[in-house]
Amino acid sequence: MNLEFSEEQLLIRNQARNFLSQECSASVVRNVLDTDTPFDRALWQKIVDLGWTAMSIPETYGGLGLGYLELCVIAEELGRSLAPVPFSSSVYLATEAIKSWGTEPQKQHYLPKLATGELIGTLAINEGLGSPSIAARVFEGKLTADKIPVPDGDIADFTVLTACDEQDCVGLYVVDLDAGVQRETLTSMDPSRSQARLVFDNVPAQALGVAGETQLTELLDRVAVLLAFEQIGGCQAALDMGIAYTKERYAFGRPIASFQAIKHKFADMYVALELARANAYYGVCALSSDAPDLPLAAATARVSATDAYYFISKENIQVHGGMGFTWEFDCHLYYRRAQLLSGLIGTQPKWKENISQRLI
Repeated sequence: MNLEFSEEQLLIRNQARNFLSQECSASVVRNVLDTDTPFDRALWQKIVDLGWTAMSIPETYGGLGLGYLELCVIAEELGRSLAPVPFSSSVYLATEAIKSWGTEPQKQHYLPKLATGELIGTLAINEGLGSPSIAARVFEGKLTADKIPVPDGDIADFTVLTACDEQDCVGLYVVDLDAGVQRETLTSMDPSRSQARLVFDNVPAQALGVAGETQLTELLDRVAVLLAFEQIGGCQAALDMGIAYTKERYAFGRPIASFQAIKHKFADMYVALELARANAYYGVCALSSDAPDLPLAAATARVSATDAYYFISKENIQVHGGMGFTWEFDCHLYYRRAQLLSGLIGTQPKWKENISQRLI
């Protein structure tokens, strides 16, 4: 099995890296963090203009018709730059759900608008802290639910969500968020990626294909792989930041990077990153080929990437010493994003349980 990207995919990655290094500096992230702006609209529009939101959408619906491999290299660079845009919500979550299980009219309505950035979508599966739960009910086409937290729920135009029908069958539904849905913006660990509470009171909802719990499981497996690449992008950036600082910071007449204790920290960080990267590569190979071991590969990628991002972002603060804990340094930006991504599609214990179940 070849776990390397092709020359074309590497070209996409390099172009994305160059673009984001110019357009998404730490000051852009801080501007969203320090203000009431939910995301950087100018950066989002430039991303849309580059066609990134259309990458995985079939050409029939106005997309570029590319695969998961191309989408993953974009995800890695967005994670590296901490881009304050609703890319994961709209592209990983909503687009994947509509593309895979939407009816033909739903695909024709939503996918072209998602490709052009006219619509922003999201996925609402949580009904409180912890793993996804389902208390939402749909009766005669009307939805009653309280979803919290919902990533980018305060800015999304529509959401795909989990709910039970009259026969207690779990399925995915699509809801227009301008149809009388109450929204409440939440205070989160990472305000550069907004979270919201959505309250649905007898709101019209359309079933997304045939109801079934396997829809959500399959969707989350795919998203887990895509998020793993976003997480390893953040891991690499935090590791690079720590190395650069310790090479410039002198103590006792030499760079602190030469101290054995610091070297050991970076060795542990590097091992965690490379393990997460290997699992992410395995995950996207399984995803792109629709391999039967995708569920296990996705859970492994998710767990290792989440653990690595938390560990590396924390150690990056440590190697910066006392200054690493201050607002002026950018270390906390990666720690915040690591915490936010760790709970986006279920908690770490739940994904570890998925590994054990799928191994058995």
